[in-house]
Amino acid sequence: MMQVQLIRHATLRVSIAGHTFLVDTMLSDKDAMEPIQNASNSIRIPMVPLPFSPNEILKDVEAVLVTHTHRDHWDDAATQVVPKALPILCQPEDAAKFTEWGYTDVRPVSTELQFDNVTVHRTAGQHGTGEIGRKMAPVSGFVLRTSRSPSLYIAGDTIYCPEVESALKAHHPDITVVNAGAAQFKTGGPITMTALDVAKVCRFAPETRVIAVHMETINHCLLRRDELDRELTNFRLRERVAIPEDGETVELQEKQQSIA
Repeated sequence: MMQVQLIRHATLRVSIAGHTFLVDTMLSDKDAMEPIQNASNSIRIPMVPLPFSPNEILKDVEAVLVTHTHRDHWDDAATQVVPKALPILCQPEDAAKFTEWGYTDVRPVSTELQFDNVTVHRTAGQHGTGEIGRKMAPVSGFVLRTSRSPSLYIAGDTIYCPEVESALKAHHPDITVVNAGAAQFKTGGPITMTALDVAKVCRFAPETRVIAVHMETINHCLLRRDELDRELTNFRLRERVAIPEDGETVELQEKQQSIA
């Protein structure tokens, strides 16, 4: 059985093939950080507390996957709390940062990497369009694949784009985690997936089951869970998408394509 537990925002605990990975670790207390600038509001972040203590979140974690190092995916609290000997799997562009922060087992994923019996593939994305997208880059996603468990695609901070289509087409994931929230600044378009983007994932890859996260935690993420629920219902795609609450776990049986 594979389990994907939403901790908060994009922070996940993933249990696959006997291993537990932590994804995009943001461990700050509620209101601990300044708001994202140039947003439509000035609410401090994170806007909600962690559902569990950092020690509980880190329990039995064998490695950390980091899609990129924007502070809502890796914050100062993570640097303080995540053990320095824990393997860090990241995009090559971020490897030097983790070494500077004292991590002793940094494993940049250029194309793919083997972690015991789990193959980790790196995927690309677009963290927005135009000049904003270029400034927000680079970002990555990951596909986790084993011989026993369903495959998992963690798309990372990306809008729906050709890179996402390429990843879906190449890997045919059983389950896909998308960062929704329609994050946006005062100017420019969304930099993470809108409700329409989530629907496009469902339509392009009907074989995948989708988990939508990255909502109601950071001040520039404007799409709420109930709004996504309503939009997907209108698109007649609601049954395809899990929209977990913080702390909730989504389970997928081995080689069965259904969400419990």
